[in-house]
Amino acid sequence: MTGRSFSSMPSELKPFQSINGIQQLAETRRFKAWFLDQFGVLHDGKLPYPGAISTLEQLLATYGTKMVIISNSSRRASTTIEKLRSLGFDTSLFVGAITSGELTHEHLLRLGRSCIHMTWNGRGAISLEGLGLQVVDNVEEAEFIIAHGTEALGLPSGAALPMKLENLEKILEQCVAKKIPMVVANPDFVTVEARALRVMPFPLIISGFLIPFSPKLPSDFSKRSLI
Repeated sequence: MTGRSFSSMPSELKPFQSINGIQQLAETRRFKAWFLDQFGVLHDGKLPYPGAISTLEQLLATYGTKMVIISNSSRRASTTIEKLRSLGFDTSLFVGAITSGELTHEHLLRLGRSCIHMTWNGRGAISLEGLGLQVVDNVEEAEFIIAHGTEALGLPSGAALPMKLENLEKILEQCVAKKIPMVVANPDFVTVEARALRVMPFPLIISGFLIPFSPKLPSDFSKRSLI
């Protein structure tokens, strides 16, 4: 395609297509399902974006659009739907939700029974109830690590001990030395929460590779490979 601009290409071969808005896309009725991200798309973690709720309601009422939430959230699908309800979304708008946390929940037992659990504190600790796992706070007893959050260490009692990221990283260094596998339920660096950015679990992977983490990413980060 050397020497040809996108504007001269047949429409069926163009990699991008400009549209005037979601309504134009809906009117084509080409899609059986719509996959929607939530944070930064439907809401900011605290409030829905202007017009988000009414747009989804119109999509369903006018076009019968089947909408599914997809998210890197480390929380389970049911919790994600409940979060949307608390923000004012009618949950009947959605067929369901697929989250990193839900997929993690389904596959944890393949790794063993005893785990170090890194979770949330102020944002709400994530429960491992119903999985038959034993949370431990001693690296010597752990078969794997599960990282749901970056604010606390899960305790055997079920409580969460608030802990700074650098202290969680020290525990992780011990786990790395013992070659204990880790599952990160949310691969984001940060998430939006109103006007603030919250550090997410992915930096713990970086710590595992002994790469110092800074919320300000280097300009060439997208060209690097961690593994």
